[in-house]
Amino acid sequence: MSYETILTDRDGSSFVITLNRPQRRNAVSLQAMDEIMAACKEADSDDAIRAVIITGGMDYFSAGADLNEARAIKGPKQGIAYFNSWHRLNESLEMLGKPVIAAIEGFCMTGGLELALACDLRVAAEGASFAITSSKIGTVAGAGGTQRLPRIVGQAKALELLFAADPIDAREAHRIGLINRLTPKGGALAEAKAMIKVYEQRAPLSLAFVKRVVNRGMQMDLASAIEFETFLVTTIYGTEDRLEGIGAFLEKRPAQFKGR
Repeated sequence: MSYETILTDRDGSSFVITLNRPQRRNAVSLQAMDEIMAACKEADSDDAIRAVIITGGMDYFSAGADLNEARAIKGPKQGIAYFNSWHRLNESLEMLGKPVIAAIEGFCMTGGLELALACDLRVAAEGASFAITSSKIGTVAGAGGTQRLPRIVGQAKALELLFAADPIDAREAHRIGLINRLTPKGGALAEAKAMIKVYEQRAPLSLAFVKRVVNRGMQMDLASAIEFETFLVTTIYGTEDRLEGIGAFLEKRPAQFKGR
């Protein structure tokens, strides 16, 4: 499938989505949102693909939302429609049945960071920078940043970042847990692909279920989350992959998972 605002590439079990609006510094437009979601569906339907990477290339990740579109909003009705598009995009990443990794070089700002926050994991290179700058232009982060950021870095640190609206560098982002791995400059995409080389040896249904139970369980009280976990564990015990995985372990051989 061809796209206008993104590039896609298959590399083994990795499906790479590259934001491709260099004239807008990869600002995320409504068209880009639709194309990212379509590409994710494409990856999800391919059993050979084990995880998705979203990147902006080697120079920058994203400057944020397309402000021309945001500025055109007139009134609450249009605002709700616009931000619902963001919510659909981010929820599609969280609900995808495969891991999603953001590979970040350069700046990752506001809507770009909110997009990265909706990915399961974030890998960034030295020289990357991160900020949600909404308070500098008199707005509030509207693509989930006020909710996902504190869930990842904690409430007090999230408020500090949102209040100041100033960039932090990759080392600080790594220290506070905003990113999972820090690489040398130019190495984020390669590191994300290396992580997927590990995931491709794991049971795909296990990864899908883990993602679902963690994401949903974080929204529940502990008792409800444990009950949900038990339901998913009981379900996966009826799969072929569970029999193969335990059999391979006992027989001391590599497991051959089929996602069934």
